[in-house]
Amino acid sequence: MSGKVETHEFQAESRQLLELVVHSIYSNKDVFLRELISNASDALDKLRLESLRDSELEADTSDLHVALETDPGARTLTVRDNGIGMSRDEVMSLIGTIAKSGTAEFARKLKEANESQDAAASADLIGSFGVGFYSSFMVADKVTLVTRRAGERHGTRWESAGEGTYEVQTLDEAPQGTAVTLHLKPEDSEDRLFDYTDTGRLRQIVRKHSDFIPWPVRTTVERPAEDAAEGEDAAPERTVETLNSMKALWARSADEISEEEYKEFYRHVSHDWTDPLETVHTRAEGTFEYQAVLFIPSHAPLDLYQRGGHGGVHLYVRRVFIMDDCTALLPEYLRFVKGVVDAQDLSLNVSREALQQDRQIQLMHRRLVKKILSAVTSLREKDAERYRTFWREFGPAMKEGLLSDFDNRDTLLGLASFPSTHDPDEQTSLRDYVSRMKEGQEHIYFLTGESRTRLENSPHIEAFQAKGYEVLLLTDPVDEVWVEQIREFDGTPLQSIAKGQVDLDAADGSGDGEGAEKSAEDEQRDEDFAPLLGWLGTALGEDVKSVRLSSRLTTSPACVVGDAHDITPNLEKMYRAMGQELPPIKRILELNPGHPLVTGLKDAHTANAEDPALTETAELLYGMALLAEGGELADPSRFTRLLANRLAAGL
Repeated sequence: MSGKVETHEFQAESRQLLELVVHSIYSNKDVFLRELISNASDALDKLRLESLRDSELEADTSDLHVALETDPGARTLTVRDNGIGMSRDEVMSLIGTIAKSGTAEFARKLKEANESQDAAASADLIGSFGVGFYSSFMVADKVTLVTRRAGERHGTRWESAGEGTYEVQTLDEAPQGTAVTLHLKPEDSEDRLFDYTDTGRLRQIVRKHSDFIPWPVRTTVERPAEDAAEGEDAAPERTVETLNSMKALWARSADEISEEEYKEFYRHVSHDWTDPLETVHTRAEGTFEYQAVLFIPSHAPLDLYQRGGHGGVHLYVRRVFIMDDCTALLPEYLRFVKGVVDAQDLSLNVSREALQQDRQIQLMHRRLVKKILSAVTSLREKDAERYRTFWREFGPAMKEGLLSDFDNRDTLLGLASFPSTHDPDEQTSLRDYVSRMKEGQEHIYFLTGESRTRLENSPHIEAFQAKGYEVLLLTDPVDEVWVEQIREFDGTPLQSIAKGQVDLDAADGSGDGEGAEKSAEDEQRDEDFAPLLGWLGTALGEDVKSVRLSSRLTTSPACVVGDAHDITPNLEKMYRAMGQELPPIKRILELNPGHPLVTGLKDAHTANAEDPALTETAELLYGMALLAEGGELADPSRFTRLLANRLAAGL
């Protein structure tokens, strides 16, 4: 005979905590099944270990598994395992955790965190408080648990409606292990869209959350009888189906896994039917253990550069799925990496749906980044063609790391490839650029802009091309930002050719250098142009900071440049597009003293400085300089009118 049914009351604060568990902590009701299957898997693990330690343990270990049993008519779902089970004392202690004293303050703080929607505060409060079993009450209005510990004769029954009381009873007989039966809420309740007695629904949840646990998760399904005669009603056949794959690829040694298995697993986790470009299989052992199989795709996802785009690293803890976009494991610039990370133990919040930031997470983050960058470095060294594919697809994202990942900045700079004037078909590394620098050249020259074609036709680049200096052509939006923060590579300064003064004669040794005395010819030229430069500075004072002669122009009459520490027009445009208003930034107008238009303007100014046509010519000159670099005119209609009038007068 079974023992007497004992009824115990939850304390008031315990009822409040249970209400929070059911209504506030979990964002997805489906995870109740993950929690129950995880508990069952742990019980199977414990039985296997216990049977190895105790050869006399009376327990059946021949077919360890988890079973899901449904009864649609009675609206029940049972999660059953034949694992270690629990004694009566363990039931009272483990499942009665929620009724322990000291929960009132926890419940109050947790409620405040949820009401304020402060996820960080909630995570700090929750810690490792184990309430997975009680997630059952999200979908059930009554839960019955029957368990018997392996090696014991009697079992225990626990039952509660999750309200004021729970019942405990000693059973004379019970199967080895634990069975949790959920009496599901009525179909017309708020959970009517979630039918947890439907085999298809259970299969979907198991494959998402519990696909890789090491024990089979089985259920019985009904299929039409194959040998039934036509038109004859035959009872359906009942067959047992295993719902999970149990193929945790990352738990195996890399030398045991074929290339095809890696590709199949990549398709499984990424839903990308092309082969990955590179695979990173790593594990860490010791005080903190984890395994990871990560993939670099062969093409960028469509949302790679969209705000709110999803990453692809799935987090598991002891083979149990936790989340599918774990942003804490990798930095934002590696968001294209797909794969799985499985840790033996991590600090999770109470719902196991979010990580708590701690030393283990930071350590794992650093190690995974190092492994991925090492794999990319190896790819560059061993397979130039595949590396070109990688950089073409993910280069702009990688360069974002130059702004945020200070620990790996040198590695990222070494990996980066850029278009340059050296070769129209191939990109170059900074190290290769430095190896080709001309004798006496002290800077790595670069120019930023919207397209390679526009940069190659920019006035700023004329003298560099004429003298054979290589220039990096930086066209990604992120280039505008990182070149402002990184001033050198391996001791060689970087210099924009659209900013500050440029003295190429000094760079190649053909001039006297900065600070040296000017030649008589140069001094005479400066003296001849001084009146024009002063007049232009006044006439264009609303638009330019100053006007000076240029050493960077060979064919264009003029260009506009920034001071050494000014932001570029492209970057200014990006800030304004993001809603950040900036004060107007005046730039410098540089004139080519050898261009006929400039010398003609000088002669006209010398002949008649009061001529009104000179002001119009100055406006046209400045407007042409803006357009030549891809800038925008403040008043396009006035510019075209002045140009049309000047063309008509010349006919």
